[in-house]
Amino acid sequence: MLLAGSGMFTVLSLVCALAPSIAVFDIARLLQGIAGSAGLVIGRAVISDRFTGTHAARRLARLSVIGMTAPVLAPVVGGFLLGVGSWRLVFVALAVAGLLLWAAVWAWVPESLPVERRRKGGLPAVFAAMGGLLRRRALIGYLLVMGCALAALFAYITGSPFVFQDTYGLSPTDYSLVFATNAVGTVVAGALFGRLAGRVRLNSLLVTGVITTVASTITLMSLLAIGISTLTTTWVCLCGLTFGFGMVLPASTTIILAVGSDAPGAASGVLGGAQFLLGAAAAPLPGSLGGTTTAVSTAAVLLGFVLLSAAALITLARPWQGHGEPAGRR
Repeated sequence: MLLAGSGMFTVLSLVCALAPSIAVFDIARLLQGIAGSAGLVIGRAVISDRFTGTHAARRLARLSVIGMTAPVLAPVVGGFLLGVGSWRLVFVALAVAGLLLWAAVWAWVPESLPVERRRKGGLPAVFAAMGGLLRRRALIGYLLVMGCALAALFAYITGSPFVFQDTYGLSPTDYSLVFATNAVGTVVAGALFGRLAGRVRLNSLLVTGVITTVASTITLMSLLAIGISTLTTTWVCLCGLTFGFGMVLPASTTIILAVGSDAPGAASGVLGGAQFLLGAAAAPLPGSLGGTTTAVSTAAVLLGFVLLSAAALITLARPWQGHGEPAGRR
């Protein structure tokens, strides 16, 4: 499935690049997204097949760092490509990336799921497994913690260019520096999570990340409410926010896959669905409040989602119960 998804992504990226009409482009783009999801879902499932406990947490932390920094850095890379060619060049680059991924999977990713653990029954069995997982209160809670946090991240990605360039007057180059700095914060937090996993409870790390996102966003909203709207304060608060994401996403991902370890593929599937369903819904919201994207509208959306994440943590996930912890650390 991973080879098929990578191959289809490569072919469909070329179709997008060569599309003769908008109708062909739209259909190919939709199918390209579906094909690309194979890597998101199966990558996590492979880790949960091969590793458990602390070993899984550290590898999932690396995977989360990649998953979080990719959408942050992608606009910068895309902007560079548009500077040297047309929009079609972007999809040519995606096709090349897909081909490289296909080759890497073929060479370095052996089958990780033993025959005796494979499920039969096709799509009905997959949906049945997902339905069983979604009847678990704790798992739904962790899904919402992670999904709402990622929704805030997507809102940050779409809203921050308007905030820093329109409100604070940064050039595209200066904004790229701000964006990259905040991305580094995410990477540092993910690396810190990997070092602490095994020494500190996963749920404690998750709580720390959620508190960091909430505190950073409340601080930003409070400063804006009293009229303090400066480049420095907004930048620092958003950097704190992205640092918190770097703890929340690997911790919640590890716990979700541990709670759903009896159906790792289904668990990874519902995790990916929750991530990008909420992320897609959140992306346009900073510009929908009042019709323009401002620092206040962006901060309000961010605050709403991080508070929902915190509410799900307390009411549904209940981290003090130790769900998803390695044996001996509950």
